[in-house]
Amino acid sequence: MSFTVGFDLDMTLIDPREGMVEVFDVLAKEFGLPLDGVGFVSRLGPPLSHELARYDLDDDTIAAIIARYRAIYPGIAIPKTVAMPGAVDALESVTARGGRAVVVTAKYEPTARAHLDVLGVHVEAVVGDLWSTGKAVALQEYGAEVYVGDHLGDITGARAADAWAVAVATGPISAADLAAAGADVVLEDLTRFPAWLDSYLLATVH
Repeated sequence: MSFTVGFDLDMTLIDPREGMVEVFDVLAKEFGLPLDGVGFVSRLGPPLSHELARYDLDDDTIAAIIARYRAIYPGIAIPKTVAMPGAVDALESVTARGGRAVVVTAKYEPTARAHLDVLGVHVEAVVGDLWSTGKAVALQEYGAEVYVGDHLGDITGARAADAWAVAVATGPISAADLAAAGADVVLEDLTRFPAWLDSYLLATVH
């Protein structure tokens, strides 16, 4: 049986919030700006540039902050990041059933790969720097028929790719709001994913 499942990264497979707050604190001091790391991690999902747009900064300053963020992130945030409940088992459940797992995320791609290396999991592909409907490009390229994420933008991406939208209520969006936004199924967390995948595969002819 051949099938492909796409996964979002932040707050779907990993929880990087503690380290990200620390990174923002460092950037706030270096750039002399009131950057709100706690607020940032409460809204995880969109690209960093979306968050920085809140501060009415010029393009050069935003570019400088993003470059510095990417430079210091691996040493600060990755060691403090933990796997979300059920994340490793969810990825392994796909390959154990003959499928391919791919990660499609708004996160900077080299950073996303570093996170997965530390997590010790194998995925078919990692595609970064994509958000909302932009994720559909990668999902279609790899033939993903399911996309798992925690944000409204992940549901939008799945819909644009004509993929099944599986939402996990582990991020900033409530289960009720994920369902209202059109998710095909909402799971409490990824510990429920292997059982759901079994039911999905039983119901689907490949």
